[in-house]
Amino acid sequence: MSTPPPSAALPQTGAAAPPDIVEIERAISRVAHMLTRAKQHDRTVAEAGVPVDRAAVPLLGALADAPDPLRPGELAVRLAVEAPHVTRQVQRLERAGYVERVPDPDDGRAQRVRITDAGLEAVERVRAAGRQWMADALAGWSPQERAQLAVLVHRMVDDFRAHSDHLARCDARPAE
Repeated sequence: MSTPPPSAALPQTGAAAPPDIVEIERAISRVAHMLTRAKQHDRTVAEAGVPVDRAAVPLLGALADAPDPLRPGELAVRLAVEAPHVTRQVQRLERAGYVERVPDPDDGRAQRVRITDAGLEAVERVRAAGRQWMADALAGWSPQERAQLAVLVHRMVDDFRAHSDHLARCDARPAE
């Protein structure tokens, strides 16, 4: 999978994008809007029986998916948010019993954040409610269509991530 060069040839404002790119952008925007609405979140966590706010869900998911406890700064980078946002969420989740702070084995002055068993259960319940919603929404699709969609979405996300990483590396280069 090769990453195209940085966009020295970005279209100028008002330039026409290829129709397929316009439609992909529209579809992704519609899905993102639909999945991040407060009502959708409220419905999902209510079905899961997990009383957390919208900002807590990706943080819990990142911790659940990490093989080891993470530093708050690592969490902020993974979630593309500011460190104070992570600190506030960790405090709330700690009070709820979903995460705990543990000593950093590499630095006695630092702490890491670890998901608790209750936090893992909460993540799984939220994910299960989300999967059920998706299964219901795609009930008219064949298993082959769903499998094809999964392959293409994973490919798209991988390509988006590779492109973003490439641009970040280009941005990090010192000016000549």
